[in-house]
Amino acid sequence: MAAAPTAQHLIEKHRPTLDQALETIHSRAYWSPYAEHPKAYGEDGSLSAADGQAAFDALRDRRFELDQPGTDDWTGGEVSPYGPALGITYPHPDVDVLLPAMRAAIPAWRDAGPEARAAVCTEILARINAMTHKFAQAVMHTSGQAYMMAMQAGGPHAQDRGLEAVVHAWAEQTRVPRSAHWSKPQGKRDPVDLDKQFTAVPRGVALVIGCNTFPTWNGYPGLFASLATGNPVVVKPHPRAVLPLALTVQVAREVLAEEGFDPNLVALAAERDGEGLAKTLALRPEVRVIDYTGSTEFGDWLEANARQAQVFTEKAGVNSVVIDSTDDYRGMLGNLAFSLSLYSGQMCTTPQNLLVPRDGISTDAGPKSYGEVVADLAAAVEKLLGDDARATALLGALVNPGVRERLEAAPSLGEVALASRTVAHPDFPDATVRTPVIVALDGAKPDAEAGYLSECFGPVSFVVAVDSTEAAVELLRRTVREKGAMTVGAYTTDADTERLIEDACLEECAQLSLNLTGGVYVNQTAAFSDLHGSGGNPAANAALSDASFVTPRFRTVEVRRPA
Repeated sequence: MAAAPTAQHLIEKHRPTLDQALETIHSRAYWSPYAEHPKAYGEDGSLSAADGQAAFDALRDRRFELDQPGTDDWTGGEVSPYGPALGITYPHPDVDVLLPAMRAAIPAWRDAGPEARAAVCTEILARINAMTHKFAQAVMHTSGQAYMMAMQAGGPHAQDRGLEAVVHAWAEQTRVPRSAHWSKPQGKRDPVDLDKQFTAVPRGVALVIGCNTFPTWNGYPGLFASLATGNPVVVKPHPRAVLPLALTVQVAREVLAEEGFDPNLVALAAERDGEGLAKTLALRPEVRVIDYTGSTEFGDWLEANARQAQVFTEKAGVNSVVIDSTDDYRGMLGNLAFSLSLYSGQMCTTPQNLLVPRDGISTDAGPKSYGEVVADLAAAVEKLLGDDARATALLGALVNPGVRERLEAAPSLGEVALASRTVAHPDFPDATVRTPVIVALDGAKPDAEAGYLSECFGPVSFVVAVDSTEAAVELLRRTVREKGAMTVGAYTTDADTERLIEDACLEECAQLSLNLTGGVYVNQTAAFSDLHGSGGNPAANAALSDASFVTPRFRTVEVRRPA
């Protein structure tokens, strides 16, 4: 009989990385094991940018083979936001065959223990990291991110978030020892002695429902949290962004098989156009954990209907910035301009509503009226994106027609302070590249709420005139409570105002960034240090990543015996 797999050599190989990650989630200092500069790749077995391009090109116009059970057809249809069709087809699953095969893989993976699972997951991430430029092409041509962003956010930053989930899972599963000897004194009688065994037991098959805009960054936390806690993971990508997650599944299956585990611990579930496979999978009794990023409507449906599963959702939100005062007016405008422009505002953390007192703000450049703030912000965005080459590198392409439709409808909601313009992409003439639109609204007018109290995902922002900073904070509270927010920003030089805003965010459970004027932006977070979302407002019911993100994925089961 073959020995059970232990992944011992991977434990030894990756223990320093896991130990450093564990230390960092406690210190919250800066650290990453994955280089974010593109020139760091190309040696030591990793792919260079040219290699990544060639590897991506080799995938196009053919089947993506995975050799997983239950394949009953082939499906595909991805078209790059930059123009070309990818021409890749993926295995379509017969879930009645695939899911039982995945469940059968659980016992050996469960029995391997938390440390072995963490090491295998870390090896998967290391293999993915070596292919970062290949993944960058896949992310770029499915999400519309510009190449540098696709390389960084879709590569090392996503890998950071995956490893962060792994180390949280490892830490929480090992809080209880795997075994213990228990002896209770009985006075003159012999003590009662028991040997106790504690096993972290997975809930069952986990389902990851991928998103179009950040398939790896949003997909990896749930995928690796579930896998590290012993759950098989079926990955259902967004139909327009299959390739990045298909590559992930391919690497995971290869590593698992090499280490003697069943590769069916990770599988792909690509769907036909309009099939609604996510709903089918979400209601299957085998599926006990669901991770989802996307619309509020479907997130609410999952929470209401997938009652057999632990459901983690990141849904829509309306992110606000309170502008009270600043001692670096130019820096504030530059920081906001970048935040509004990055990836054409197609981020769940992009600010939408900028709340400005109608009587203006105080700055190091003198008092600025509401109108001046609006005009100066528009000028800052215009200057940032004035050069088309720089603009395309920052904006990327619009990911789908719905974003363009919202962008084109936004001017009807108020007074246009900055009109959107079309930018020609030098390399991809079919790409839809648009600069942001900025709309000025009077918050006192009831009809203005139709704009600023609804999420307008994409390159659309509203500068809302309010009666005072206090009124801005009250509107912030209402927005977070009713609509949710992944991020909140604020600018103030007054300690009492800062405390007022901080209290509002603590009470409404929203992550706050204060007075950012340099190279850190409200819509960016750092793994191992920053929490993405809070889990405490309607935008998301979980935070990436904390203990509550991993502990519901397993239970600890005890077996005790007389010693």
